Amino acid sequence: MKVCGKFALALALSGVGALAPATAHHSFAMFDQTKILHLDGATVTQFNWTNPHTYVVVEAKDANGTTSYMLECSSTNMMSQSGWTFRTIKPGDKLNIDFYPLRNGKPGGMLKTITLATGKTLKAW
Repeated sequence: MKVCGKFALALALSGVGALAPATAHHSFAMFDQTKILHLDGATVTQFNWTNPHTYVVVEAKDANGTTSYMLECSSTNMMSQSGWTFRTIKPGDKLNIDFYPLRNGKPGGMLKTITLATGKTLKAW
């Protein structure tokens, strides 16, 4: 194979590799953004400060007992611009939460805002 052909093949393969992260990102169609649900006094059980999205897992009491909700947030960069840090919340914290629910009805969704015990409200999107 000629040098020019090897270069073209390497360039093509690097282009495919560069597209992989873009195709890995998902749509937000799984969240019903026409509804906002509210949880009062939800307890944080887990907070994952990771990219491409952070996640908060909370437990809240309801008619069936206690339900666990997994809530997707924005990227660490975008959340930092809204005042978040990896220490903003921790397991055991009590929060009031607004979120867009999953369309399939399962407990979870896309976190919109949290209100801390101090009364401070932070946006997640």
